[in-house]
Amino acid sequence: MRRIAITLLAVAFAVATQAAAQESKPQAKPSTAPKTGTATKSTAARSPYDRALLKPALLTAKAPETFDVKFVTTKGDFTVTVTRAWAPLGADRFYNLVRHHFYDNASFFRAISGFMVQFGISAYPPVSSAWTNANIKDDSVAQSNKKGFITFATGGPNTRTTQLFINLVDNGRLDSMGFSPFGQVTEGMSVVESLYTGYGEGAPGGAGPKQDVVEARGKAYLDADFPKLDSIKSATLVGAAAVAAPAKKPAAAAAKPAPKPSGATPQKQ
Repeated sequence: MRRIAITLLAVAFAVATQAAAQESKPQAKPSTAPKTGTATKSTAARSPYDRALLKPALLTAKAPETFDVKFVTTKGDFTVTVTRAWAPLGADRFYNLVRHHFYDNASFFRAISGFMVQFGISAYPPVSSAWTNANIKDDSVAQSNKKGFITFATGGPNTRTTQLFINLVDNGRLDSMGFSPFGQVTEGMSVVESLYTGYGEGAPGGAGPKQDVVEARGKAYLDADFPKLDSIKSATLVGAAAVAAPAKKPAAAAAKPAPKPSGATPQKQ
């Protein structure tokens, strides 16, 4: 009987000791979700581009009647003033692309002295792929391709997507070919004229980049094989919601423009 009592006492003591240990152990705090905006280790890496650019069909906002876009480049800044009435479809497309920073980090991949500078292939291959077939219809040609005027490049009728060119001289011969300007450089034309043109025409006709490779590999290809090309650090809207301002005077044309390359056009390949 005494042995039983001792055994029961030992069991009771063990139970009590275990209970006391559990009571003295601090309770675990319930987990809480991180506050809004707090970064965590599991947060996915931030995309280098606006992911809205992967869905071109959704980017269809109507542009203001006039608006300015400031380009910050590796050679300096210039400003483009867009007049929607000149080419409404082109102006709307340009407006949506700039709103979502499509042209940021893009290079002037085709720059031909005495002719024009061309750009508008994204620095990021997934973005280029998304816009390959996002064509818009042609606008009628309401303005001539004068020096400083900006126009969409094409690969034929109704094939405008994202590529643009700025005329370095008066290229009126392009008017009858359907190239319809939608804006003009109103500040910093000297910057546009200083962009690197040393590579000349693109491959296979010249020593410049291949457009299909630019689309497939992005800026990495240009930086590696064509390091002297200038690029766009940013292209942003300036006062886009403001009421239309009086038209600014276009940049003065050169007294004697350089000869134009025979037969060359600002085409997409």
